[in-house]
Amino acid sequence: MVVVFALVALAVVSVLVTSNWYVWRRLFRDTTRGPGPVRRIGAVVIAGGWALAVGALVAERAGAPFWLQQVLAWPGFLWLALSVYLLLAVLAGEVVRPLLLRFLARRAAARQTAAEPAPEPPRSPAADTRRIPAGTAPPKTAETAEAPTAPEAPETPEPSKAPETPEPSKAPEAPEQPPSGATAGGPPESPLALPSRRLFVSRVLGGAAAAAAVGTVGHGTYGVLNGPSVKRVTVPLAKLPRAAHGFRIAVVSDVHLGPVLGRGFAQKVVDTINSTQPDLIAVVGDLVDGSVKDLGPAAAPLARLKARHGAYFVTGNHEYFSGAEQWVAEVRRLGLLPLENARTELPHFDLAGVNDVAGEDEGQGPDYAKALGDRDRARACVLLAHQPVQIHDAVDHGVDLQLSGHTHGGQLWPGNLVAGLANPTVAGLERYGDTQLYVSRGAGAWGPPTRVGAESDVTVIELASLRA
Repeated sequence: MVVVFALVALAVVSVLVTSNWYVWRRLFRDTTRGPGPVRRIGAVVIAGGWALAVGALVAERAGAPFWLQQVLAWPGFLWLALSVYLLLAVLAGEVVRPLLLRFLARRAAARQTAAEPAPEPPRSPAADTRRIPAGTAPPKTAETAEAPTAPEAPETPEPSKAPETPEPSKAPEAPEQPPSGATAGGPPESPLALPSRRLFVSRVLGGAAAAAAVGTVGHGTYGVLNGPSVKRVTVPLAKLPRAAHGFRIAVVSDVHLGPVLGRGFAQKVVDTINSTQPDLIAVVGDLVDGSVKDLGPAAAPLARLKARHGAYFVTGNHEYFSGAEQWVAEVRRLGLLPLENARTELPHFDLAGVNDVAGEDEGQGPDYAKALGDRDRARACVLLAHQPVQIHDAVDHGVDLQLSGHTHGGQLWPGNLVAGLANPTVAGLERYGDTQLYVSRGAGAWGPPTRVGAESDVTVIELASLRA
């Protein structure tokens, strides 16, 4: 087992080192003419970014002083997101690179062809006559006498030749030098036609990749910090009585209060939930990333949650990294009702909740028999369970609707593809036999406070009775 773990770790490290060397090469080595400060700065930025990212992860898991977690979290976690999109942007540039090089090569060839002088047209023999100096015409022959000629000028006696005087000597003219960037016999050649065209293309693509990555991460971070949006979904339940038609459940998951998302963010989530005026609030796990001591003040706004039938809470896997028992007691103090493998009978349906599967290591895993074993199956049942993989147990126990989170909808595209390998549903509503599963994308974010292709939300589930 240790050998397998070591091999996996070695493979991961190899992939990380190779991918980061590739990013450094495309962004810094290929965009410079030779070794110099730019290449060294690039190496420091990439290595330093990963040092901060690893430090942020270790500090959070090791329970380092909270101020240190906050110092490391922002730059370290943002670097994780930025490195993902730098790599994707550079890879996308490989598709464009040969096309751009080919385009520039053809353009340079076309400019060179246009600069070459056109060949002179062939002359006719009649036009290819030379002027003959006066007095040196050959004597007329019978053939030439027939043709009409202009009257000849009277001959003048040839003067005695004077000795020729040499013309004043002239300084030899310096050969013309073509202007900079020009070739002999043609106009200045475009810089794009020189061998530096590859450097030019590398700089264009490197700059575009950096701009695209920074813009993507910036936009995704703004979306998280701005607070979750509201999503509304109608879910019909066959066993729901007519009197409960239109019952609204506000589902919030994966808030992830921690060294990055704090009290201000918690207040935005609470305000968003209360604005929907729900009948019931379901907090389905991963509320925090840290201890009650560090994050108790950040979670305080949860005491202002308002719903006619109250607010309920179940644990997620991150609660078991943060002291689940203490957090269960804290949310109870704030006015939420924890459902630890328990069920409550509301006027028109049953509401049950089970612990997260991560609690099994602490002897606090999900217990479906305790939560659902003795209930009246003629009544509709809604189950709160953090992870979508718990749906199969819900089906076995006759649950009508399971509400989950955990996946973040992938959070950072293409993370949804990875999340789909480990979860039956990544986001949205799906049916499994007679049981429906709704998976929220979550209100916050874990690690980078950034979302790309998976907008954060609070979902209002409106129950619909088929008997209406």
